[in-house]
Amino acid sequence: MAKKKTRKTDIDPEYLKKQKEALVRRHRQVIYLNDSEMAAIRQYCDRFRVGTKAVLFREAIMEKVLSELDDNHPTLF
Repeated sequence: MAKKKTRKTDIDPEYLKKQKEALVRRHRQVIYLNDSEMAAIRQYCDRFRVGTKAVLFREAIMEKVLSELDDNHPTLF
């Protein structure tokens, strides 16, 4: 039987630790929704099988923020 080749990575453990720490979410934000907004969110989550609303909100907000930053980048003239 042939031996499987194992790939050894030379990634620094300290680097991995810093990368993991950088992804930790430490800043809590609270939003309030009215009844119709909450109903729309529930309907969306039911229809598209979204289990965690936090992920939905985070992705939607960041998508909007990043697109606005791209559209309104500073110009020289």
